[in-house]
Amino acid sequence: MLFSDLGLQPELLRAIADQGYTEPTPIQQQAIPAVISGRDLLACAQTGTGKTAGFTLPILQLLMPGTNPLRRVARAPRVLVLVPTRELALQVEDSVRTYGKYSGVNSFPVFGGVGINPQIAAIRRGVDILVATPGRLLDHVQQRTVDLSAIEILVLDEADRMLDMGFIRDIRKILQLLPERRQNLLFSATFSDEVRSLAKGFLRDPLSVEVARRNTPAELVSQSVIHVDRDKKKELLLHLFSQHGWHQVLVFTRTKHGADALARKLDKAGIAAAALHGDKSQGARTRALADFKAGKLVTLVATDIAARGLDIDQLPHVINYELPNIAEDYVHRIGRTGRAGSAGEAISLVCADERDNLRGIEKLIGKSLAVTLVPEFAPSAHPQPPVTPPRKPGGERRGPSGPRPASTGRPGGAHGKHRSGSRHH
Repeated sequence: MLFSDLGLQPELLRAIADQGYTEPTPIQQQAIPAVISGRDLLACAQTGTGKTAGFTLPILQLLMPGTNPLRRVARAPRVLVLVPTRELALQVEDSVRTYGKYSGVNSFPVFGGVGINPQIAAIRRGVDILVATPGRLLDHVQQRTVDLSAIEILVLDEADRMLDMGFIRDIRKILQLLPERRQNLLFSATFSDEVRSLAKGFLRDPLSVEVARRNTPAELVSQSVIHVDRDKKKELLLHLFSQHGWHQVLVFTRTKHGADALARKLDKAGIAAAALHGDKSQGARTRALADFKAGKLVTLVATDIAARGLDIDQLPHVINYELPNIAEDYVHRIGRTGRAGSAGEAISLVCADERDNLRGIEKLIGKSLAVTLVPEFAPSAHPQPPVTPPRKPGGERRGPSGPRPASTGRPGGAHGKHRSGSRHH
């Protein structure tokens, strides 16, 4: 199947061709016709499957003048895309700009961590597609700087992550502010009971699309484990860089403090590195990602939340310097590689007190991970007891139901009822 078989307008096909694409991915093949037809959609798609273009392309088609002319109301937004993090907001907005450059449709992202006044000015000038994190959108609602009365299409992107981050109250508040008659699209990497319950509350007779088995890592990613003592992990990582000559590696840590410390260690060893986490300013995060994509940085050291929504084509290596506490996060982590048909490698450095985490991951993905032996870093027979990593004010914590914000909040908005200071990501 070709994009030209999906009934897209010439302006969109031209923009797609500019990017060098001719064949839609499976999620695009199913989602694009459904959205164009006006159906509500419940779609399960892992990262790297092309899901963002799967909804931006048909939405652009519906909004283009002459295709399905829908009356503008006082320059109010016609489409609302809710996302969990500012990185994903920028990614979606970039997709709209890329594929909509010949369409006459415009978009704008709103998220915390940056000044609100430029956002207010952009919204007043008129925005067709508003891409927003829930917390900052509610800031605009409270200040009466956004009008949601003309929304015709609502998209919830990465709904599972939004629920994990505690946005359910915010989402429900936003749903109450939207017109009752609208088209609804929900995208999620997993169909948990919570996601299905949310979908049941606002989707109307949705078409259900699932293009990947639940919690299945990318088929093209080779996965392995190296067992090592905790205090030897940094030396082992440097050894792996030296042995393999890696040039583009995404390394995951559990905490912001750990990401900073490891990035400094790598940089000191001559491996150009930067940390990526929620305490970094938006400018610093955008700059680090751009430098990484351009090859100026060899390594990004990231926390799970900061890496959510990162769109890096042909990323060859993901290293789990520390295993996540939540098994599903492992799937999201390694989904950063093995994208767009390219092979990828995911290596996890596992110490004794992470064995339970490893068992949970293997149970989730339905297989045991291959073990690679590095003799000079073989773990000792009597491993050290676990230690609690140092905490900074505002450091990341995890509760039984997923990521929890400390006093400074989390990327993309507030958690629960407490809002003060929680929208600066």
